[in-house]
Amino acid sequence: MRASILLHAGGAGALALAPALWPWVLGGLAANHLALGFCGMLPRSRLLGPNLTRLPRDGARRSQVALTFDDGPDPDTTPRVLDLLDAHEARASFFLIGQRAARHPALVREILRRGHSVENHTHSHPPHFAALGLGGQRREILQAQAAIREAGGAPRFFRPPMGLHSPLLAPVLAGLGLRHASWTRRGADGAIGDPVRVLHRLRRPAAGEILLLHDGNSRPGPGGRPVVLAVLPALLAQFRAAGLSPVPLPLAVDGPAAPAAVAAAGESPASAARACP
Repeated sequence: MRASILLHAGGAGALALAPALWPWVLGGLAANHLALGFCGMLPRSRLLGPNLTRLPRDGARRSQVALTFDDGPDPDTTPRVLDLLDAHEARASFFLIGQRAARHPALVREILRRGHSVENHTHSHPPHFAALGLGGQRREILQAQAAIREAGGAPRFFRPPMGLHSPLLAPVLAGLGLRHASWTRRGADGAIGDPVRVLHRLRRPAAGEILLLHDGNSRPGPGGRPVVLAVLPALLAQFRAAGLSPVPLPLAVDGPAAPAAVAAAGESPASAARACP
């Protein structure tokens, strides 16, 4: 951002001193905008600001992996995802759309009751989120934060729709006290309905990875069921075989310093219920 501002200021100064240089100035500014746009199209890029793509070293040393779900809560799919996670004693982070959280607050509370964390995925999931200005991005994030808080959650991480972001996201998140979290690998179950292909994209999970699936908008698979429901049992079995512990992002990032409600993620559903609101 600073370099871009300096480039624009330098271009304005050059034009003031030598107007005939306008083709070179225009070309330089166009190249700058193209570079920024390209970086924003790369969800895992950290060139535009901090972006959590892997767990910290301590989380990896603890053999932890972060399983994350986007676009929920969904009244049909999310409860079944929660049951599968419980069956494998796994905990995860759910990046919620604010409008959906407002429609299903009891489901948000159930996610928390079972020891998972709920995070921010914008209020209306606009596909053009990265093209919004500072005010537009801030409103989307703040509205989602308010809706999720109203349901009992306290998001600490943010993930933009499709991972697309602009240079404006970092200052917005810094002002709101949130952290940008993308992923190490994604199953693409929002676009692929074949569980074999989705699982192949997440094969051989390793400590420290952040993996992405969807509990909302997961593509229909065999029999019309959301493909995430077919993929999740096999993926969780791979975690167990590899000696990996699936934990929510706050617990993986902060370790013992995580809030008590999230620290309960390592406990049984019954004990987590006592610790969570």
